Amino acid sequence: MKLLVVIAVGLRPKDLAHAPVLRGLGAHGFTAPLDTVFPAVTCTVQASFLTGLLPSGHGAVGNGWYFRELAQVMLWRQQNQLVRGEKLYETAAQRFGTRTAKLFWWWNMYAPHVAWSVTPRPEYHANGLKRPGLYSEPPDLHASLQQELGPFPLFDFWGPKAGIKSTEWIVSAALATVRRHDPDLMLVYLPHLDYDHQRFGPDDPRSVLAVRDLDAQCLRLIETAREKKAHVVVLSEYGIENATTPVFLNRVLHEKGLLRVQETSHGQLLDCGACRAFVVADHQCAHVHVRDAADLEPVRALLAKVPGVARVLDRTQQKELGIDHDRSGELVCIAEPGCWFAYHYWLDEARRPDFAPTVDIHRKPGYDPAELFVDPKITFPKLRIAKNLAKKMLGFRYLMDVIPTDPSMVRGTHGRIYTDDSAGPVFLCSDRTLARDRVAATGVKDLCLQMLARASRG
Repeated sequence: MKLLVVIAVGLRPKDLAHAPVLRGLGAHGFTAPLDTVFPAVTCTVQASFLTGLLPSGHGAVGNGWYFRELAQVMLWRQQNQLVRGEKLYETAAQRFGTRTAKLFWWWNMYAPHVAWSVTPRPEYHANGLKRPGLYSEPPDLHASLQQELGPFPLFDFWGPKAGIKSTEWIVSAALATVRRHDPDLMLVYLPHLDYDHQRFGPDDPRSVLAVRDLDAQCLRLIETAREKKAHVVVLSEYGIENATTPVFLNRVLHEKGLLRVQETSHGQLLDCGACRAFVVADHQCAHVHVRDAADLEPVRALLAKVPGVARVLDRTQQKELGIDHDRSGELVCIAEPGCWFAYHYWLDEARRPDFAPTVDIHRKPGYDPAELFVDPKITFPKLRIAKNLAKKMLGFRYLMDVIPTDPSMVRGTHGRIYTDDSAGPVFLCSDRTLARDRVAATGVKDLCLQMLARASRG
């Protein structure tokens, strides 16, 4: 191994006070604030890390977007080809013959010049069952890892149980991959800190504990990298700020007759192709899709007046933030500090879609951080879950309807660009010779290539 790059999701400069291992990494090399891109969300920022481009160049305008040809919102796609521009591992392979392992980073499927990759891929059975699963290249890699480490804890990767177990498993998988294959470039994604920052708020004592747990897991990776005399980068995609207020833009549009739903036997479904206007909500960014040009100014004026909306960007203004792309909404909203955009579009809770109180990241037309919680209105939640799990074990169809549809309990959010560096993302590097006062998300690719170039020269 020549270079280890670890994404520690949600890590902020101020968190380093509770992370002696990571703080030491920066002290021996350098630590800098990371200037992220907008929207500061997982899929967008990772695409910028890999390509060195803004969203206007690589096209990953959020954690998902509206596919106009299909009249569908699709989130959390994993195909590498959706991101335009030459990726870090493609350039490195061409210049230095680099062999890359990519574990749980996004845009992980069918990536050229990635020799070993693993990414979550739940199994959806014909009888309605959902089971944990992984996708890997080569195809037998995930099976051999799970044989050694036990099954991947998918329900600890996202949902009410999400936590340290997912990070522990990913670290163990990365170390096993190094032992077996010794890749030149190792990309590792550690998710769990982000969960508690969003659940409890980034400065809650429980979030501080999550920072310490992250630090302990990073130690395992950093020690192995040092044994290999490899460079180390630990960075985050975004910071987290305290969340106070969900903002329901789709409900505003629905009330004004601009958003349309389909009435079905399992609730109201957002009918994107029939809407005059609707929103793809993604943390503190909302892509507003407006079908007819005549509605643009009325919709802009309507949303600009909604409490919690800081700015409404038209196509020209989107260029300021590098988000002017065909996949973006005709308008883009940015949230006020402490506010974030919820996807909810129904006006009558009795007509909510059946997936609303479940963990269902692919059918919800927007990000739903309430999936990190069990609905506090359920009197005996463990009993409800146990009954559903019993149905699952017996092979019956079941609905794990335990997620709140009131998202007001969310305490952490991200997406907008912060002016406070201590609350934003951070860049830590073992190579002091590359030190700089700030690092841009679009500059990460070049810094990694410089380290690989030095390692290749011996």
